[in-house]
Amino acid sequence: MLTTRFMKQSLRGSLYKAAPSTMAIPRRQFAATAVHNTNISEIITSDHRDLEDAYNHIKNAADAEERGKWQNQFTWALARHSLGEELVVYPSMEKHLSNGTQMADHDRMEHQVVKELLYKFQGLEPNDPEFIPVLDNLWGNLAQHIKEEEGKDLPELEKSLDEGESRQMASSFQRTKQFVPTRSHPNAPNKPPFETVAGLMAAPMDKIKDLFRSFPETKDQATK
Repeated sequence: MLTTRFMKQSLRGSLYKAAPSTMAIPRRQFAATAVHNTNISEIITSDHRDLEDAYNHIKNAADAEERGKWQNQFTWALARHSLGEELVVYPSMEKHLSNGTQMADHDRMEHQVVKELLYKFQGLEPNDPEFIPVLDNLWGNLAQHIKEEEGKDLPELEKSLDEGESRQMASSFQRTKQFVPTRSHPNAPNKPPFETVAGLMAAPMDKIKDLFRSFPETKDQATK
């Protein structure tokens, strides 16, 4: 009896240990940027280049399956990046710059347009006739926002920060992205603290659904 019970417990334990390997957690790809000694402008600019890379992969995809993987990658990256800026960068602009409130409000308005387009894009099938037109419209708005941010907003913000503050903000930005939703939720608040609460509520469900989505896998890219 004891032997039988021991065998059952051992078998049950081995099954429990083996279970996690039956579901491979999808790896989101992009060249990792080391946060150490990296300022906020560098970390955000790196994200921008990653988004451009994902956009180009979608446009040049060989088939619908590949387009779908990069669609998920683009959505995952842009949703997290946008919320990271709204929770970390824009409040800092409001705090440190004389015209920071106006700049942050302008950027939030641009984000709202992008979020609404991303929400539509993330729900499209890769072979949908609207897929590429919606993507191009989304990228057109995002590219203009990126140009303004890199050309004006970030340089002004960096001037108001010392090196330590900028690096600390970069670390906070990267940490924040680990806890925010990975899909677009355009009806959610876009300012803390309400945005923080809404994000914490939506993020778990987004991340569970990500387990069942396909993402690109490449050897020359590392997870963020």
